[in-house]
Amino acid sequence: MKTPQPGDGANNSRIRAAFSGWNLSWRGLINNAQGEWWLMGQLVLIFAVILLPAWPAAWSVLPPLQLRWVCLTLGWILLGGGALLASQALITLGVNLSPLPEPKAGIDLVSNGPYRLCRHPLYLAVLICTTGMMLIRLSALHGILLVALAFVLRGKATREERRLLQRHPSYAQVFADTAGLAPGVPGLNWRVRD
Repeated sequence: MKTPQPGDGANNSRIRAAFSGWNLSWRGLINNAQGEWWLMGQLVLIFAVILLPAWPAAWSVLPPLQLRWVCLTLGWILLGGGALLASQALITLGVNLSPLPEPKAGIDLVSNGPYRLCRHPLYLAVLICTTGMMLIRLSALHGILLVALAFVLRGKATREERRLLQRHPSYAQVFADTAGLAPGVPGLNWRVRD
């Protein structure tokens, strides 16, 4: 049996706090009160990326073996890097975490850690992992899913930012020079609107 360590209770309560206060409900899912449809679209696309096979079966048509290994290696590196970014963003966000674009009541504005690089590092992590899956599977279908996921995450982030601006008037000033999702990528590098 494990001996309790000092601070274990504090860590458990922080984890519980991060996963509470989301206000998920069937009623919300039906009327999209907190942006539940954005979350559902995101989840459907993520599960499609994970579960659907490559199409067309690109491994059979890709020319040299070396290129296959380059894509496979790069894909696994991106998948691992995206998972690390997601972990760091989750830890930094802490009790402010919500899967919905509606911010939890009483949250703090987080601008440190990966949030210095972009305003939505969790969404960026999802796109990096999806790019990794596309390269691992060499699948045109996964490329289409990546583009669809980018559109959904951009829409979800835009709704989230409207609400963050209402709750934190300093949001626009704090993140004025910070990319939305990916610096230098058209459509994913928008700026905060007042």
